[in-house]
Amino acid sequence: MQTLAPISPSTIEKRSFLTFALILIGLIYFGLSTPFITALFGYLIISYLGRVLPKFGAVLVFSILTIALMYLFVHSVQQAIRGLPTIVEQAIPNIIKHADRMGLDVPFSDIVSLKSYILDEVQPQLMQVAKFAQVFTKEFVYIIIGLVVTCGVFVRSEIDLGREDYQLQHNLYSSFTSALGRRFERFYHSFHTIMGAQVVISAINTFFTGLFLVVLYFFHVPLPYSVVIVAVTFLCGLLPIIGNLLSNTVIFFVGLSQSVNLGFLALAYLIILHKFEYFLNSKIIGGKIKNPMWLTLMSLVVGERLGGVPGMILAPVILNYCKVECTKVPVESAPERA
Repeated sequence: MQTLAPISPSTIEKRSFLTFALILIGLIYFGLSTPFITALFGYLIISYLGRVLPKFGAVLVFSILTIALMYLFVHSVQQAIRGLPTIVEQAIPNIIKHADRMGLDVPFSDIVSLKSYILDEVQPQLMQVAKFAQVFTKEFVYIIIGLVVTCGVFVRSEIDLGREDYQLQHNLYSSFTSALGRRFERFYHSFHTIMGAQVVISAINTFFTGLFLVVLYFFHVPLPYSVVIVAVTFLCGLLPIIGNLLSNTVIFFVGLSQSVNLGFLALAYLIILHKFEYFLNSKIIGGKIKNPMWLTLMSLVVGERLGGVPGMILAPVILNYCKVECTKVPVESAPERA
């Protein structure tokens, strides 16, 4: 019986690099970034729970937290839908008064006429809304899949489960899965590093938002629900890029419910803050992973072009991961020239 020549460890490492790169490209290309990012976020949380609890207890607490967060999310959406008519009804008189002052003709005078106007104008766009609902449902299923994967990986992260039963212990499959596991482990550590920087970014964003609310209070134009706004700003800020957009939208509409001027003042402040944070994000994340700001910023731009918001979330992680892997590869020193 002819035996195959042994494969060198360096060859296996190279193939694991190529396989992992193809996996990342496939995740982005086929739109599977959501479950992948969900699994990374979930593992980040469950790993902290695993430091103080046994594995079964960590999975149980993680599952309870997940169900509770999903309930709070659905409840918050329901409350927002119920409260939206009140906010709009409070905002309409301010909009009409401001439009009359500027000599503009507003095609509605109350919430009933606004509903009629919206239906007439957005009827052709209803198909797009239905399509968005389908996409949201699919992404929600992906999130569930990502959370299930999180629990499975936490309980047992090995890829090769039957290694002890192989006749040949040092075989291609076992060696390759071990090398591929190292790729995933180092990628997760890069994700952990970026999320640590994201907490700092969220804290800075929350501080400036709270400062804006305090200034409004001293000028006797306080925004309602200030405590809730600060809490939402911090929690949303934990999500790179998209979190700030969500919190900014909430603040804008709360300001608009008080007056048009206050709404647009809040919008202008948030736009300036958002532009400042766009470079601040690059500076903080770049400093955390020891990369220049322009390189991190370019990765965000390229990530957005290739994968949208999930691509922007993964871009600095991939950048840091590539650096970590490259620093592990030895290079022969060039001979010194006479």
